[in-house]
Amino acid sequence: TCCTPKPGMPETAQPRGYILSFDFGMRRIGVAVGQTTTRTATALETVAHPRQPDWVAIDRLVKEWKPALLLVGLPLGAEGEETDMSRAARRFGKALGARYSLEVDYCDERLSSRVAENRFAEQRASGNLRRKDAGRLDAMAAQVILENWLQSHQ
Repeated sequence: TCCTPKPGMPETAQPRGYILSFDFGMRRIGVAVGQTTTRTATALETVAHPRQPDWVAIDRLVKEWKPALLLVGLPLGAEGEETDMSRAARRFGKALGARYSLEVDYCDERLSSRVAENRFAEQRASGNLRRKDAGRLDAMAAQVILENWLQSHQ
């Protein structure tokens, strides 16, 4: 499941408003937005991440959506253990929190890529997306991460 509180820790109150979700990758970062009131999430865009995140693009998204919370997907290992990628995602989350002075939460993303790939394939089959739209996959994965978070915080 996603973002369950540690035993003995109180559950934090759910933020009101928008949440920006990030599917962190070493080359690209998918971004989605969701709303706690409607409990819906929408894929936004994929941001470049060659050597460092495209902070100009992320600054623009944060300014546009004014999120109450930032959510970062954690690519954990098969047994739920930390990996080099999950540690890199946590570093990215810390940088987000410091840069925007916002709370950052993390969500297990182990199945999000597969779900996003299935959705992408369905939309291609129905003619709504084309192969050239493959860059949207990361944003779709960020959407799945956020949907899982919203479900687990009902």
